[in-house]
Formats: sequence, C-alpha cells, structure tokens
Amino acid sequence: MQYPLGLSVLFCCLPAMANAATILEGAVFADAPLAGAPVTVTDSSGKRLTTKTRSDGRYSLAVDALTPPLTLSTTQSTGGAESCLRSDEPRARCMASLRITLQKERRNTANITPFTDRLVSEVAGQLGYIGPQQWVERGDNSKLNAGLLAGPLANFRHGMADALRLSGLNAQTADPVQTPIRTGNGMARILSVINHNRNYDNNSGEAGAAVLTDSAFRPIVGLQNCGPWEPLDLPRALRDRQAISSAKTRILLVSDSTAATYEVARLPRMGWGQVFQHAFRADSGVVVLNGARSGRSSRDFYNEGWYQQMARDLRPGDYVFIAHGHNDQNCDGDKAVRGAADVKNLCTYPNDASGNPQFPPGEPLLSFQHSLERYITLARAAGATPVLLTPTTRVKNRAGKTAFQQGADDVVVSTHYTVKKPGYRFAGNYIDTIKQTAQRNHVPLIDLEKATIDFANAHASDWMDYWLAVDVNDPRYPWYKTQTSGIRSNPDTTHFQQQGAEAVASMVADLIRTTPELTSLADKLKP
Repeated sequence: MQYPLGLSVLFCCLPAMANAATILEGAVFADAPLAGAPVTVTDSSGKRLTTKTRSDGRYSLAVDALTPPLTLSTTQSTGGAESCLRSDEPRARCMASLRITLQKERRNTANITPFTDRLVSEVAGQLGYIGPQQWVERGDNSKLNAGLLAGPLANFRHGMADALRLSGLNAQTADPVQTPIRTGNGMARILSVINHNRNYDNNSGEAGAAVLTDSAFRPIVGLQNCGPWEPLDLPRALRDRQAISSAKTRILLVSDSTAATYEVARLPRMGWGQVFQHAFRADSGVVVLNGARSGRSSRDFYNEGWYQQMARDLRPGDYVFIAHGHNDQNCDGDKAVRGAADVKNLCTYPNDASGNPQFPPGEPLLSFQHSLERYITLARAAGATPVLLTPTTRVKNRAGKTAFQQGADDVVVSTHYTVKKPGYRFAGNYIDTIKQTAQRNHVPLIDLEKATIDFANAHASDWMDYWLAVDVNDPRYPWYKTQTSGIRSNPDTTHFQQQGAEAVASMVADLIRTTPELTSLADKLKP
C-alpha cells in the first residue's frame, strides 16, 4: 500500500520512538582517556548501574531505569589497591561526577574528570561530607539540586577562563560535566596538563577534598574544600609538560611542606623545591619536578599516590631526591582528636639506638628505614639515582620552644627524634635513621638539617626574614590578615618565606657540589 509522504515518514519513525532509550554517555579522562575504567551510576533512590569505558575512554549506558539526580564514579585500581578512602595502604585512583537532570529519550553527556571530581568535592562539602568519595559511598542523591553546583561551576569558569578561551570554549557556559571531551579537543587539551589527587583529612585519616595542580605541580585548587581556583596559565603548563617529557635529566622531589610549591595567594610562603630549578643552568637540560606535598610522611606520600603522579615521568639517568622526616614523627597515639589517625596513616618509627629498624609485628613499612627504602628500590628499578636528604631544621631549642628568646645560649638544635613517653610505641632518632639508610643502601646523602641549623644560628637576629613570619599589615599579602600563625607575632618555625626558600635551595646546590656521588649533577649547576 502506498501512503502519503507525511504518513510514510510518521510510520517509519514509530518503531524508533518506541525503542528510544535515555542514554548517559561521556568520557572518563584524567590527563588522558582511561580505557577499561569501571563506571558506576547511582540514582536518587540508591539504584545502581555499571559499565566500562571503551579503549577511547568513552562509555554509554541506557539509564531509563534510573531517576535523577545521579552520581557517577570511577575507580582505577593501582597496584591491587581497591579502596578510594584509605591512606594506610595504596589508594585506587578515583573520580566522581554529577548529573542533576536528564532529557528523556535523548543522549545525555556526563563526563568524569578531575574537574568534575572537584565539583563533587565542593558540593559534598556544602552537604557536610569530608570529600567526594564520602559522598559517593554515603551520600543521598535526593538532596542534590542545580543550586548546589552554581558556586562550584562559577569557581571552575573563573579559574579556567583564559584556558577555556584559548582552547576555543565559551568561558561563560563551559561545563566540565557536559562539554564534549574527545582526544585533541579543547577540554582534552586543558585536562592534559592537570594533575589530580585527593587530599588527606587530618581527623579521620580518610581521603579528603579533590586537589588539582598543573603539569609542574603548581596548585590550582585544594587548599580548602571550597572557594576560588587559582587561574591556570595554559601556555606555561603546556610548555612545562613538553619540557618535562623532553628533559635530559629530571629531578623528582619527594618531600613535604618544607619543599612544596604553594598557591600564589599564600605568598610569601614558599618551599625550597619551588625555587630549586633556578640553581641549574638554563642549558643544563635539568627539569625539577616538585611534587612535594604538605602534611605528608614518607609512608602516606606513596600510599596516597603523590609519588606515582611524578614517577610516570621518571626515566633512566634521572634523580629522586627523598626528603622526609617531619611528618613521620606523628606517632603520638595519645594525642587528642587526630592521634589514632596519625599513627595509622602517617607515622613511621625510627631505628633504635643500635640502628635496628623498629616496627609493629608484620608491619615493616611502619619502619622509617623501610619506608625510605621503598623509594630507593623504585628509583633504581627505573634506572634513576636515589638521593636521601635529612629534613630542614625547625627553629626550636632544646626545650622544644622557639629559639633565640632567652639569650646567647638559646640556640637551634635538632628536634627530629622521639623519646620514650606515653603515646609513643617506639623512640629513636630520625636523622640517624636517614644516615644509616643511606649508608646501608649506598645512597648519596645531603645533610640538609645540619646546614639549616648552622644557617639559623648564624641568623639569630633576623631569622624571621627567612622562616615564615609575615607582617599582617603588609598590603602585598592580604592572606595573612586572618591568620594566627606564620605572622611576626607568632612566627612559623618550620616553613619558609621566599628569602628562606631561596637560601635553602642554595644550600642544597652547595651540598650537591660537595657530594662525590653527585659530580655529574653538580656540573649542571650555575657557577
């Protein structure tokens, strides 16, 4: 039978309409597409559907049975790790996303990326959760609404505004959840220079807020669970990414807050690793990759994935500078609030007075020596040279108080040791343990603690020009108007301001020159 054209078109389309499905699709993309990544979608009633990404990092799933709002999550196992929350063992790589509404019988985009994980992180914070994973595992999707995303989206668009425009995207409307991501397009280009992880919650020991840095580990967001992003300089990040990949020699800094790179908003605070690149000649072919992270010990720096982010760039002939010890001392199980979490996740125990490693039965990685040796083994397996550094000094006297307050004899001494007292399972000296570990493993040693002790005692009258002690009335540094430490009336005796960071970086360079095993690296330093 022949039908009029209009009816013919109508009839041919009826079966398609009858079989139409509501599709959720998108990309799972970190710095590159994640192939074979599991995707879990949870709806407002707790119902879940799962799928996996294809080789191009994309997924597609019929979600007619789900009622929005939806939470999406992915978990990428790393070395057998499955948990997205724990910090006392290697964590999986995990990200989340949200889709508040769906268009029925249409294709709906919901990407899962570092950017979407940060959006979930901020929404979770508004709803009283520590971070995005606590929301994924314990949240009630029925509480979600578009209003909760308004602030996080505004933060994203403001921080990424220049990068979005340079990538051909509309900075006013770009949405990391729904803007298409395909290899080589605008959003993929930006994501290619983003490092992502989740922070550490001090009280619980669980993974916390999503943290974003650029390719050189300059902070973008993560100091707090909400608030503005530091603007991404996309051209610089792309240049850095290329420089890291093509460098003749990379130096990976595995360390803590004393070496870390800080947010521009927190100037003049700086870690020595932030300025260490300046010690090398421009034509040296050396690139310093400063992945040092505040608050991390030698043990959880690895477990939380900070080392793995740097190590993907590790090549034969590179160096791994291992400078831990400050936070490994967090072993007081009797400390109020966070004592148990510290012991479980941060603490490593120093060697005893005879130089023997100390650790609870069956837990050798709670030994500081064994924890350090993990990095030595990993560096050598990649053909790199491990170097051990003792930690920088605290400006503390023998009584554990701020030095230089009580006269000429009130000088800076080493405080990197623990004594037998309630709350501490093992006592010992962390500096001695580092030196013993270096000797036993035939690793070059840089005694930075001694150098910084000598420097501090030589600057008894002006040490606050080097360690963090900011004038709260200095208009250049408005951050410190609201701070209670790191200011002239209450100086920070551990961390540095710019002049101090530069001085310590210079000390490290000088110590490289006097370390026989590092002659080839010393040749690359500025005169």
